[in-house]
Amino acid sequence: MSGLILGIDGGGTHTRAQLADRDGNLLGAGKAGTSNPMVHGVPAAQRELELAIARAFENAARPRERAGALCMGLGGAGRAREQQALVAWARQDIAERVRVVNDGEIVLAAGTPENWGAAVIAGTGSFAWGRNRAGETARAGGWGYLIGDEGSGFDLARNALRAATQYADGRGAPTNLLNASLEFWNLDAPHELLTRVYRSGLTHADMAQLAPLVIQHAERGDSIALRLVQDAADSLAQGVRAIRDALHFETSAFPLALTGGVLLGAEFYRAQFFHALENADCHCAPIELVYQPVVGAVRLARELAL
Repeated sequence: MSGLILGIDGGGTHTRAQLADRDGNLLGAGKAGTSNPMVHGVPAAQRELELAIARAFENAARPRERAGALCMGLGGAGRAREQQALVAWARQDIAERVRVVNDGEIVLAAGTPENWGAAVIAGTGSFAWGRNRAGETARAGGWGYLIGDEGSGFDLARNALRAATQYADGRGAPTNLLNASLEFWNLDAPHELLTRVYRSGLTHADMAQLAPLVIQHAERGDSIALRLVQDAADSLAQGVRAIRDALHFETSAFPLALTGGVLLGAEFYRAQFFHALENADCHCAPIELVYQPVVGAVRLARELAL
């Protein structure tokens, strides 16, 4: 078996690959676009995965070869059908041993001491996943931006635009989110939001870029923005509580790993989330901010190579 291993983190916005040796020493890293098979389909996901892997070998200044083991943590790859398709594809010439897991699993591996506890992702989308000491697992959320992803960047942006347009109509309370949204997209009037949102090719990831504005205005005292942020934080906390109940963490503190641009990029939002955790009676320790979930994929690939 080759002495090389590959770890991949495929989120809603980017795909990151790391090439390492058997001891986990980083040799090279590569980046590509989103590889979420649920949103874009398996063939499109494969193209971005291949690109990220090729760039990792290129940046390592090594000729491309078949790795000994590969672990891919992918958003939208929670179903057996997508996992099996990606495993079969990767085994052809990328790696001898291949494992595909959801993105929460690699966050847990990267951010908890013994690879048990809960993991929360809040970036473009949102998802909570956990494992207990007995190896039992549970998930909450991850239903996608159309029917779920509460507490995510997209969720915050969508609710902010709803509040803004209701204010524009005279149906809702005053909020600075209306002017902030118009300024963000260089629009002159509220009705131009229709064209920007529905006819400009705006993706859900593009729309999620409004989320930091919502958090900023909440921190500045906009009551509507603050309510939206608190509701979003509460949604994330309820996901953790569901994991806690399913895995019977009730009697003691459990490790918590956090990642995603919204949680990592906004201290104010994290503070609201921690407050919501307290209200949900979730006692978490240690709490780790995971800036490179791909490290967890490398950790799981090392285990696969043994």
